[in-house]
Amino acid sequence: MPSLNKNQIQELIPHRDPFLWIDEIVEIGPNRIVARKFVDPALDVFRGHYPGKPVLPGVLMCEASMQAGAVLIARQTESVPAGMVPVAARINNVKFKHMVRPGDTLEIEVELTERLKDTYYMSAKVKAAGKTAATLDFACTAVPG
Repeated sequence: MPSLNKNQIQELIPHRDPFLWIDEIVEIGPNRIVARKFVDPALDVFRGHYPGKPVLPGVLMCEASMQAGAVLIARQTESVPAGMVPVAARINNVKFKHMVRPGDTLEIEVELTERLKDTYYMSAKVKAAGKTAATLDFACTAVPG
């Protein structure tokens, strides 16, 4: 049973289908979150990336990581000022290591490594089929919502 289901995730972040890239939160702590996303073969993105040999675009793995990070931040209600929402501010050290195919399930691990005022620094690892598909560092900052 997930720690948070899709409806609970949508209570914490503003993303909605077709751009909600996490289905469930399976683990959450003060500085770490693990989310999952089933990569549905029917996703429209596969019609053009790449026809006949579909691959999930790496940027969507980055987006899934940042959404999981936003849920982690939102769960720390005392840390996000009222009326503010976290948005992506920086992305660094992105490495794509394994292709993600239709039917795979992403496992997204995000760790909060540092906080400076309203900016949150995080590291992420995305796995699919038991292999690391992507790693990245990113930052989110709180802005008026």
